[in-house]
Amino acid sequence: QQSVGHVFLFVFSHFVTPTRTQTRPLLTKKKNMADWELKICCMGAGYVGGPTMAVIAKMCPKILVTVVDLSKKQIDAWNSDELPIYEPGLPEVVKVGKTQGNLVFSTDIEGAIKEADVVFISVNTPTKTSGIGAGRAANVKNCELCARTIAAVSTSDKIVVEKSTVPVRTSDAVRAVLEHGAKPGVKFQVLSNPEFLAEGTAVPDLENPPRVLLGSLQTPDGLKACQTMVDVYGKWVPKERILTTNLWSSELSKLVANAMLAQRVSSVNSISALCEATGADVSEISRSCGSDPRIGPKFLQASVGFGGSCFQKDILNLVYLCESYGLHECAEYWHQVIKMNDYQKSRFAQNVVKTMFNTITAKKIALFGFAFKKDTGDTRETAAAFVCRDFVAEQAKVHVYDPQVTRDVMLTEFKYTLNLSDDTQPGFSDYIVTETDPYVAARGAHAICVVTEWNEFKTLDYQQLYDSMAKPAFIFDGRNIIDAKKCRDIGFQVYMIGKPERLL
Repeated sequence: QQSVGHVFLFVFSHFVTPTRTQTRPLLTKKKNMADWELKICCMGAGYVGGPTMAVIAKMCPKILVTVVDLSKKQIDAWNSDELPIYEPGLPEVVKVGKTQGNLVFSTDIEGAIKEADVVFISVNTPTKTSGIGAGRAANVKNCELCARTIAAVSTSDKIVVEKSTVPVRTSDAVRAVLEHGAKPGVKFQVLSNPEFLAEGTAVPDLENPPRVLLGSLQTPDGLKACQTMVDVYGKWVPKERILTTNLWSSELSKLVANAMLAQRVSSVNSISALCEATGADVSEISRSCGSDPRIGPKFLQASVGFGGSCFQKDILNLVYLCESYGLHECAEYWHQVIKMNDYQKSRFAQNVVKTMFNTITAKKIALFGFAFKKDTGDTRETAAAFVCRDFVAEQAKVHVYDPQVTRDVMLTEFKYTLNLSDDTQPGFSDYIVTETDPYVAARGAHAICVVTEWNEFKTLDYQQLYDSMAKPAFIFDGRNIIDAKKCRDIGFQVYMIGKPERLL
């Protein structure tokens, strides 16, 4: 999470020296670069680049896929049994590519570019923190640096594929950099191929995607380049699921898709507040509305708020684009999605304080979960960080348990997203205690706050937890996953998002 969310990473294709036949049989057989049908490289060994390239390698054994990064630590992790990211099913996919010999992780940059036919740009495009558009616009510096590097070392024609989420018409800048920096006779074609992965289900999303989107210039050369990637994905994705558009439609589609998904989350969260005020049940509302085929049931689960690297960043980018084109009403419409999400996170923390007799000072709060969602170790923009911030402001002692997130990653997220550290707020880290056992986290606590929907939180022994806690013991379920009735029968006072009879 740190290297992808906070550090600029490169990945390129690389000539691979064959190893012993028994460990790399396919690579030994195809030791000459000309023997491969296609040579793909990806700039960025993170949450997108790593899994995407691993699946391409698995599905296309005659295509050489090389992932190269400036960070030796990152590459060493990919070459080990302890991958740098947690994603269910990913180790098995990576193992297939390595066994076939067509999936390679390396730090050789220049050699990789020279040998590649196709170069993916899959680097971080964070929200700008200063300058024009600060707090809203995407910082595409990394994409430009990649383009300059490709142009500087390329000695043959290449297809350059934008995989990073970028503002619409970023491809114009990438093309300009490539064309002005190209060596004589070297030509580039730029494609847009945005990712639509959901962390926690990235492998099935890649192996059986609902759609693959490819955008290109509508010129003979542009369409030819697009067909090259259509043929790659077509080796396992049905043709009807491979959508081709112009460059700018493809770039904008990713932003709009994330904005619409986040909009649904904020919509149901706004209704959760109304449900609590009126006695309605937000789960019943979601089920009723989701049964309408025009609406559908997905992304209608009320919660403490959405997080992750995409939703907030992409919506803010969309807001900035609308403002840049003078579409201020459109900008405000989408900005409201972010405002509602901020309100929901704040409302959750405020309800904890209000319910616990208007003070949590010096009280121990057990926080179950820190990742922004289950089945991932990613903490970027996690709602848990904002809840912790509000609890620490009240001088509560927060004991955090998450099965996949380490203390270092937590503290990095506090620093990166909220600018909270011992340097900016002396003693801050003393208020955050990390635990490796949920029962230890809850021992002596006044309340449990569930902020990530890990499955294990559904099956904990809540009688044991209750017996070890200070009384009255509270549960604040920010994901609506626990058995509220059972916990109330045990003796807990329970708060659920958008549910009636939250406390007895």
